[in-house]
Amino acid sequence: MRGRDEDTGEFLSPSRSQQRREALEVLELAEKLASLTPTQLAKLPIPGDLLPHLEHTRKITAHIARKRQLAFLAKQMRREDDEALEAIRDALDEDGKAARREVAAMHRVEDWRERLVAEGDAALAELLEEHPAADRQHLRQLVRNAHEEKLRNKPPRAYRELFRELRTLLLAGSDADAGDDAVDADDDEADARED
Repeated sequence: MRGRDEDTGEFLSPSRSQQRREALEVLELAEKLASLTPTQLAKLPIPGDLLPHLEHTRKITAHIARKRQLAFLAKQMRREDDEALEAIRDALDEDGKAARREVAAMHRVEDWRERLVAEGDAALAELLEEHPAADRQHLRQLVRNAHEEKLRNKPPRAYRELFRELRTLLLAGSDADAGDDAVDADDDEADARED
């Protein structure tokens, strides 16, 4: 049973429900870590004493044995500092955000490619307006070749090359924008905290 401070009446320790929620959060984190590849794990700030337990958990495939091993891994993780677990969570969140940004960028490139092949010079003019440094003639030739390939049901050689060119063009510009957006987001968060 939890004790209370006689002077203030506040509880001295977290409730059982709170302790259970925290334990379940650590178990969920353990499940995420066990599902990662060794390359992904190497990028995370995982304490050295947890690595053997993680490796052992990853090797177990039988359902009940894996569940039991995950519980053991979570128990070992709860013995770590809160800062260590937060560092792992933060690193996992960053990886997730980076992956979502990368997928969104690829979708943007695919959308431009589809527009260029479907709309032709009108879409190309709009793209060149946004990216004046692009090679107009090369892009126009790729768009025409991709359009011809599509009409004649030929292998999509120019279509793929157009994707590569657009990816280089759009992602080179978006990397600079992403850095600006990150600075703007940090400024917005700082302003929100001040208010």
